Amino acid sequence: MKSPLLAVLACATLGAQPKIIDAHVHHNGDAAFLEKLVQRLEAADALAFLLTAPKDLDSVQSFIAKHPRRLVGFGSIRLDDPNAVALVDRFHAAGFRGLGEISGPLRNFDDKAYSPIYERAEQHGMIVLFHTGVVNRPNPNVSTDVSVDRMRVTLLDNIARRYPKLTLIGAHLGNPDYAWAAEIGRWNPNLYFDLSGSTLIKKQEDYTFFKSIFWWSGVVSPHTPKSAVSAFEKTIFGSDVFGGDLAEFDGALDRYHKMLDACGVSLVAQAKIFSGTLWKILQGPRK
Repeated sequence: MKSPLLAVLACATLGAQPKIIDAHVHHNGDAAFLEKLVQRLEAADALAFLLTAPKDLDSVQSFIAKHPRRLVGFGSIRLDDPNAVALVDRFHAAGFRGLGEISGPLRNFDDKAYSPIYERAEQHGMIVLFHTGVVNRPNPNVSTDVSVDRMRVTLLDNIARRYPKLTLIGAHLGNPDYAWAAEIGRWNPNLYFDLSGSTLIKKQEDYTFFKSIFWWSGVVSPHTPKSAVSAFEKTIFGSDVFGGDLAEFDGALDRYHKMLDACGVSLVAQAKIFSGTLWKILQGPRK
């Protein structure tokens, strides 16, 4: 059963389209961070997907209700949590629009053991943000069962095909498997990628490299999807702000703009990358 808040949110409008939609902001559990985040979003006319742990759900739910034009809730769940499906329902009932950032699975992302989670997310019309590629190791002295191999970007291809009504976002463009990320994005209309993290830092001397990754703009061929849009529109903006470091929002924006300009991406396509694509998805029906 949907909560009263969800009923209110379902009837509410997000208002005018913001200039920026950030698909990747981690809540650090600090209420003061939320206040600072909203101030920064207001200044930039931006909306952020706020990645929220279950323990912070209640406080974040009420905060989002006060700032519906600046924040959209995403539930951070663990695929191997025995209560994962129930958590999907709980976040959905609270008005959250998605799940993520999904990371650290004990099986491959596309393992059939996770099917009930993806099925429920698709049923609810949720967006799912996956970590893809290399992952940090914050405390090398602590033993952890984490493997980047279980989070390969190619694993999203199978999920996208099995759940065609589920919108997927692969964080970090599969770093460093960029070519694979773009190729599976080329054929899966429900799959997008952000370029947050280290990629646009390490490639800052060679931003035109991405023209070879998103190569099919304007190509007419039976080997490419029939579309006149820029291949770069498979990307959306994500900052990967975490630990309360809001400076990364501005840093990521600057790097995105420099890369897209260097690659000659049109302003029309850039408007979709920074806001339009996700705005259209958010306007879809809530289930």
